Amino acid sequence: MHLEILQVDYSNPDHCQDWIGLLDAYAQDPMGGGQPLSPFAKANLAGALAKRPDALSLLAYVEGQAVGLVNCFEGFSTFACKPLLNIHDVVVLKDYRGLGISRQLLARVEAIARERGCCKLTLEVLEGNRVARQAYEGYGFKGYELDPAMGQALFLEKPLY
Repeated sequence: MHLEILQVDYSNPDHCQDWIGLLDAYAQDPMGGGQPLSPFAKANLAGALAKRPDALSLLAYVEGQAVGLVNCFEGFSTFACKPLLNIHDVVVLKDYRGLGISRQLLARVEAIARERGCCKLTLEVLEGNRVARQAYEGYGFKGYELDPAMGQALFLEKPLY
């Protein structure tokens, strides 16, 4: 298997077509919410991320076919006084799972984070997504905690729409 990983150029129509197609497939998966991306998101996401210097997206190609992606956003750790890189989306098409593609995407993300001087990588995963959780834990991710007596951090949200 010939795997190529490249950084998405949000102004490249071919990159964007592959990237949006994969993200839409993920959105329609039960682990992505089960709903397609909105027409607005499909039409505007590349332009919106091109304006964000904190955005980073990678595409994985096998034999020229887009089969995986990672979307990341740089954040900042006040405790470490250094940037961090949050992995927002990890997608590998069903027929290509189990081949180590997500591991290679995560390795590239880690290399970029180290180049940027980041202190850590962060990500969120659904509690019921056992396959993804095992993959992330196998790569070295673990629940965030400052003091075991206080437990692990929880991911919360408050929609504003």
